[in-house]
Amino acid sequence: MTSKKLLPLAAMEKILKNSGAERVSDKSKAALKEVLETLAEEIAGNAVRLALHAGRKTVKSGDIKLAAKNG
Repeated sequence: MTSKKLLPLAAMEKILKNSGAERVSDKSKAALKEVLETLAEEIAGNAVRLALHAGRKTVKSGDIKLAAKNG
């Protein structure tokens, strides 16, 4: 999964440092990237299904929020 360039590793480091980490390993950045991309793909897929169920082609912010809330 690391071949996908959806989320930059620099953003992962920033998230970890903003959460209180003083130092961040390359492996931890890659692990967070993989987890977040997987979670994002699941949420996006659920949001698309919600939009289609509502008879829309457009995914709206409410679809994303509901999909994230419902896991």
